[in-house]
Amino acid sequence: MAKPILLSGIQPTGRLHIGNYLGALKNFVELQNSGKYDCYFFIADYHSLTVDFDPKRKKEEILAVANAYLATGLNPKKSTIFAQSSVPESTELAWILNTIAPIGEMERMTQFKDKAAEQRHNINTGLLTYPALMSADILLYDAAVVPVGDDQLQHLELTRTLARKFNSKFGRTFIEPKSLLTEQPRVMSLDNPRKKMSKSSPAGCLFLDDTPEEIKTKIGRAVTDSESKIIYNKTNEKQGISNLLDIYSDFSGETIASLEKRYVGKGYGQFKAELSDMLIKKLEPFRSRQKKDTELKKILGTGAQKAKKVAAKKMVEVKEKIGIAL
Repeated sequence: MAKPILLSGIQPTGRLHIGNYLGALKNFVELQNSGKYDCYFFIADYHSLTVDFDPKRKKEEILAVANAYLATGLNPKKSTIFAQSSVPESTELAWILNTIAPIGEMERMTQFKDKAAEQRHNINTGLLTYPALMSADILLYDAAVVPVGDDQLQHLELTRTLARKFNSKFGRTFIEPKSLLTEQPRVMSLDNPRKKMSKSSPAGCLFLDDTPEEIKTKIGRAVTDSESKIIYNKTNEKQGISNLLDIYSDFSGETIASLEKRYVGKGYGQFKAELSDMLIKKLEPFRSRQKKDTELKKILGTGAQKAKKVAAKKMVEVKEKIGIAL
């Protein structure tokens, strides 16, 4: 019996940081190794074009995500790994879905509103139609399961709506995907624990490929407070140390309670030094397992061939259903 297809992806929009690892990559590997799914993990390069980008660096960013996938533990023998743009059927299906997607639904998407507010100088149509492309990515492969965080539930519900609408209008064609809610820790900035960690603020961001020296420096300078008690309390002045405890717990597997107990009577200096040492070891694969570009391209090419075979078959069915197959 065929396993249900699971699909997810990450945008190549610069260096990946520990928030990307804890929120997505770590879950990807666990899902792959569960043996429950036929996994498709793609690099969402078309999606990444909706924000400002440097075309001279885009290929480098795509390959960096591919390398991060492999360094984390994704295995091309177990999962299909490919770049979104290598399967043009995704944009072909997105256009067809756009023709049945009410513009009011698109305008109500929270992410469209948020992104439009963030980049007022670049409120492009791609931001508005982004959900149709996301829906196409999912429906094209008959994905039954999509791991998402709370912020993507609205998009997935639209995908289900579009699948239902297409099936009702043209005949059963698409599976209505189900969400697989995954825990996505909210990692805060090291230099401002009231804001989410972001690559736009490098000093407060711990990148997966940071050197041991950079890790020690950033953790050493991380905001704490005037006290020296290592206790978890995200209110007011303890947000900084609470964020570091979250990071320590998420990477080590130790509970917050056990960490608090271990560091009773010990200062921030010792805590930060030991946190740095642990992170240096945990992030070592992202520094040492750097594949050559030729090897990465070969892996992505093999994955794209498999994905394209599935996508092309689905597009033949779609075209037949809407009457444009000649």
